[in-house]
Amino acid sequence: MENKKAIKLVDKILVDLEQTGINTDALIEDLKTLRSYALEEQIPLVVKVLRFTYEHIEANDSFLIPIPDDEPIDEDTEGVSNAEEVKDPVESLKYLVSLTKSLKNRTNISDLKEYRDALIKY
Repeated sequence: MENKKAIKLVDKILVDLEQTGINTDALIEDLKTLRSYALEEQIPLVVKVLRFTYEHIEANDSFLIPIPDDEPIDEDTEGVSNAEEVKDPVESLKYLVSLTKSLKNRTNISDLKEYRDALIKY
């Protein structure tokens, strides 16, 4: 995102996650505010991912989506539950939030799409 307030908010969210982990009340408000910046900038993928993210956190009191793999998906592991793969919900959430800072990077867009798909499936 290009909005300076949005980038400051991303940095604040990352610091808060580092210091206090997933503090649902403050985190959800920050994600909603960040989503409003994405709406202003008309970035539908980020708007959708952020909405799915805070709804997921509200429903689960945690972030149960793993960081997307760098390797192609192995057909044999498709039935494995995502919740079992999540090593560190805070790290995964920090990664998702940090992706929103640089949307010119194709890998970031790809990973955001993977997060979106995983949140829809969950």
